[in-house]
Amino acid sequence: MQAPRSTVDPAEIAKFEAMAAEWWDPTGKFKPLHMLNPCRLDYITTQIAGQFDRDLSSQTPLAGLRLLDIGCGGGLLSEPMARLGAEVVGADAAEGNVAVARIHAERSGLEIDYRHTTAEALAEAGESFDVVLNMEVVEHVPDPLSFLGVCRQLVKPGGLHLCSTINRTARSFAAAIIGAEYIMRWLPRGTHEWSRFITPDELYDLLRQAGFEPVDRKGFAFNPISWQWHLSDRDLSVNYVTASTTP
Repeated sequence: MQAPRSTVDPAEIAKFEAMAAEWWDPTGKFKPLHMLNPCRLDYITTQIAGQFDRDLSSQTPLAGLRLLDIGCGGGLLSEPMARLGAEVVGADAAEGNVAVARIHAERSGLEIDYRHTTAEALAEAGESFDVVLNMEVVEHVPDPLSFLGVCRQLVKPGGLHLCSTINRTARSFAAAIIGAEYIMRWLPRGTHEWSRFITPDELYDLLRQAGFEPVDRKGFAFNPISWQWHLSDRDLSVNYVTASTTP
């Protein structure tokens, strides 16, 4: 029996299917994610190390941890997590993304369990994980609370859920839509809908309603002079990330 797909928006999936072949092109449509990835990885690894008492200076600090990358795309986060020793499941509702991710992982000599599936299907199958990465996905689902509730089912007790998204501000409209889609043309027009963006307070509230305990949030701030991203305790006006635990 096929799992319900209530948190999947077919129109949003189609947008990313159309761009699937460009996932690993650092100058292509996913250039913003390639630029942001070092900053994302810094936050992710630091939070995991803190939650599970891991030494990031070791060769495989995530060994023994089972990790789910929801909306894994071409595997930009799944691959470094696997290199750090985690047992990685990469899930995406867009079949084209999964095909690209599998090929790239194989060429990179990495064993990653990529699946064309949904969060609901994983939860219904009784899957559970120490860490769930939910990065740049929640703004693309029709019912964020329902989606986060499914994510909660996937995280083991004492586990960690990392969720990043885009704030709903005038600055995010200028940067994520006008800048990225119309001026820089990094993304096709219509990739994001400003009305679907979620403020940090709203996301914290949704996480609590879903059964998580939010413990941290930081902004991904872009420096136009150095042309680099950095973590910020103060600037959550555009991109930001949250960490939540489970009882």
